[in-house]
Amino acid sequence: MANPIRVLVVDDSTFMRGALVRMIEKDSRFKVVDIAVNGEEGVKKAAELKPDVITMDIEMPVMNGIDALQAIMRTNKTPVVMVSTLTEAGAAITLKALELGAVDFIPKSLSDKDKNIFKGAEEIHAKLAAAAGVTNGRADKVAALPKTSVPSIAPSTISRVNARVVLIGSSTGGPKALQVLLSQLPNNLPVPVVIAQHMPPDFTLALAKRLDESTPPAVVEAKAGDVLLPGKIYIAPGGKHLRLTPTGITIDDDKGESPYKPSVDVLAESARLLFNKQVLAVMLTGMGADGAKEYKKLKDLGAYIIAQDQTSSVVYGMPKAVAELGGVNEVLALDKIGPRVRSLLGV
Repeated sequence: MANPIRVLVVDDSTFMRGALVRMIEKDSRFKVVDIAVNGEEGVKKAAELKPDVITMDIEMPVMNGIDALQAIMRTNKTPVVMVSTLTEAGAAITLKALELGAVDFIPKSLSDKDKNIFKGAEEIHAKLAAAAGVTNGRADKVAALPKTSVPSIAPSTISRVNARVVLIGSSTGGPKALQVLLSQLPNNLPVPVVIAQHMPPDFTLALAKRLDESTPPAVVEAKAGDVLLPGKIYIAPGGKHLRLTPTGITIDDDKGESPYKPSVDVLAESARLLFNKQVLAVMLTGMGADGAKEYKKLKDLGAYIIAQDQTSSVVYGMPKAVAELGGVNEVLALDKIGPRVRSLLGV
């Protein structure tokens, strides 16, 4: 049996520490090597124990989770998954943590029975496993993955595309990747951009606000009834599905379409039905395979698909999945995708 993934749990709540330990160790792939009751102790134990991954609460005495994260990134780079409250304030500070080097976050809610943290053991295990594969806890390094063959893709010779919308799908590592990509786009794009980033409610609103403040194009969290406007960027709201229709954007609850909310597949299917091949789609870093099926259908129609490469992905899951299906025209490093989108759109 392979060595277990070694986890350090950092949380000031006795109840939460115990609950997290029990939940994590329900999966035999994981072993909690120790606990810490505040950020200062967490930094010390991270250096001593060198765990594979750390869960880090945000609000703690002595040293909070943000300061502890920064200290760990400076001294003993270790993958960190933040444990974040499901509030607007919690979302904003969590996004800051992702920018500072955290790999992912676990949304925490005890009062909401539908979003209770203890209902999401499988998701937590998946996030910890993905984070543990990230080299040195850095968001610009590749996750360790099983050796499987991804078909080589020849350099593209296409210089322009006839697109009426740009789609972007992303998950783990997506907020930071979106910051890089969108900062390279001008505010005069000739088409709208629509993003499906896997996130719970409140977090997508905070993400839209943060991106709007730091990127040239206007960025909003999409609302039902929004009309697609050129040069504007729409982020699908967390916990819902976004579809494109002839009259604008619709926002719907999940009816069994996808385990991911928002779903890249749901968004891409609606774009395919509305625009046929006149779509430019990008697949960024993320865990799983959401979007691969519909991106392949788009490519088969003649749409143009770009996938982030393995080296610049935090988790090479979603881009790898669409490449393996043969649904990609071009594979690029993250910092090359924005300029390529501009050139393909002629701006």
